[in-house]
Amino acid sequence: MKVITDSLAKNKNQFLVTESQTSLSSDNNLERYNLTLPILKESEKDLLTKWNKTQTDYPQQACIHQLFEAQVEKTPDAVALIFNNQHLTYRDLNSRANQLAQYLQTLGIKAETLVGICIERSLEMVVALLAILKAGGAYVPLDPGYPRERLAFMLLDTQVSILLTQKDLVAKLPTHTAFVICLDADWHTIAQNKKENLSTNVTAENLAYVMYTSGSTGTPKGVSVIHRGVVRLVKETNYAHLTAEEIILQLAPISFDASTFEIWGCLLNGGQLVICPPHTPSLEELGQIIQQYQVTTLWLTAGLFHLIVDEKIDALKSLRQLLAGGDVLSVPHVQKFLQTVENCRLINGYGPTENTTFTCCHLITAPVQPGVSIPIGRPIANTQVYILDNNFQTVAIGEIGELHIAGDGLARGYLNRPELTAEKFISHSFDSNLATRLYKTGDLARYLPDGNIEFLGRIDNQVKIRGFRIELGEIEREIAQHPDVREIVVLARQDETGEKQLTAYIVPHYNSRYTHNNLRSFLQQHLPHYMVPSAFVMLESLPLTANGKVDRHKLPAPSRERPQLEQAYIAPQTDLERLLAGILSELLKIDRVGIDDNFFDLGGTSISILQVAARVKQELSIELPAVKLFQYSTIGSLAKYLDSNQNSQPSHNKLQNRAQRQQAAQARRRNHQQGV
Repeated sequence: MKVITDSLAKNKNQFLVTESQTSLSSDNNLERYNLTLPILKESEKDLLTKWNKTQTDYPQQACIHQLFEAQVEKTPDAVALIFNNQHLTYRDLNSRANQLAQYLQTLGIKAETLVGICIERSLEMVVALLAILKAGGAYVPLDPGYPRERLAFMLLDTQVSILLTQKDLVAKLPTHTAFVICLDADWHTIAQNKKENLSTNVTAENLAYVMYTSGSTGTPKGVSVIHRGVVRLVKETNYAHLTAEEIILQLAPISFDASTFEIWGCLLNGGQLVICPPHTPSLEELGQIIQQYQVTTLWLTAGLFHLIVDEKIDALKSLRQLLAGGDVLSVPHVQKFLQTVENCRLINGYGPTENTTFTCCHLITAPVQPGVSIPIGRPIANTQVYILDNNFQTVAIGEIGELHIAGDGLARGYLNRPELTAEKFISHSFDSNLATRLYKTGDLARYLPDGNIEFLGRIDNQVKIRGFRIELGEIEREIAQHPDVREIVVLARQDETGEKQLTAYIVPHYNSRYTHNNLRSFLQQHLPHYMVPSAFVMLESLPLTANGKVDRHKLPAPSRERPQLEQAYIAPQTDLERLLAGILSELLKIDRVGIDDNFFDLGGTSISILQVAARVKQELSIELPAVKLFQYSTIGSLAKYLDSNQNSQPSHNKLQNRAQRQQAAQARRRNHQQGV
């Protein structure tokens, strides 16, 4: 028997793990790794080699659009897209994409040409993506919800000469030099082009898309993904069933690489792609869509998976396979899912954008033991994973190292960032005969005895929030630009439910007029919504260690007090206002909420929007579309909306009962805080 405790103790200090990222590698928690490994019949080296033998016979020389055209030949009349009860067959989708691609070629689009696309989820969005590839170009997704400054940077960085969008989004775009094509307003011109397939000289080595992720230097970085990476993800793979029988929901923004799996995993295998409406659906709406269109395959971020398991788990019962990831999966939520949902494969998916969506996957079948994390599994088909020490040598089974990725999923590198590409995409030789290209993930991991890999946190200040990869340094650099801020530290803290929230610790300049509200408004103009901290804590100074570094362990948890806002606190007046204020108080962990307090100024997020809608449904039997919380983002305006909606008026008894329960809960909380 071989005990790995000593090897863990030896290796645990090789890497710097920040407190904001994980507690898994702390001394106390390392005790749970005190396992005994079975006697291995094969040498560790042979086992590691065996676990990396993932090659399959897939069309590695083909491009995305070529495989789609081959599918059109097989099933021209099969339904390819469904959106708001509109259907497009494979033949119709191909014809429309060809017309747009012909038009793009007349404008000079060819191999390696970057084309911007800023379109909400729709049939036209998929037509545009396919057309760009057919014309020979590569698409650059631009999220219409991003701040103008971020979109301006991406347009400047990519130097796109053509931008595909829709009429009502043009005014939201920053100043740029690209030629704009509005697919809704300009389609009469586009439709005059031929419907036949085009001919290009694009190969599997050419760019398919450039997708931006958060950057540690304070600016986003564009990941350049080639056709082969996408094809390797969705053809002849082993982590999920991708066939013509699958009905896949397209829910992720196209600026998020989960959409790569959803769209091309479906269309290159003959399945049906159900496109979710462009607004954020409530859990009720999401369940209705899954049921109405008989969705069989779904991808969810870890946070959304946890929320649905808590609030609407019945919506998942009709699925055949559910992939979840983007962050660590909660063991209690996984256990509840396995106990409640039958005949559905639950797959934990892991992978950075730099390796085309998925790197490792783990099919969760057996009950998970308390205190044990969910493994990220093994490398998927045509992907290799190496866990290396500081000297780039493979570590023994059970030892901690940095996870490195090789194989056909690797991106070309970072657009216009040769130094960063050379730093993160390295050439390394494990023997004298073969040099392997590796991507340094910055993730700490270890091999388990069965060959599965366990994720153990980060080396640096990178986090995952609601599936999005975020560099805390980018947020800190943006906050530091505010004239009232003297010092800043940002952490990702876990609340009592296990979900992460960004918390900013601010030391303002002396005699400044700093307020949290002003800083939040400033950040909303510069950062995507998922990078704006949910909580702000003002300090006179940052706690320091003996070495003069910020002592992150001594930074206090955010207070439950109402944050500083421009408007004065006005207490709820009606039963409905009091009920809504109580719901927000519970979900946002704030002691009091005024009727004019903006939901987002209080720290509301896309996940908490869904929680509010679900709680209103639960308490009042009222259907509240999540999109209405963007429109009516204060207690006062939301109560007026519900009052004015004839079908949404709750009964007086319901309001009173709920108010009494809230008062009792608040009293218990106060007694607990006072030690009563």
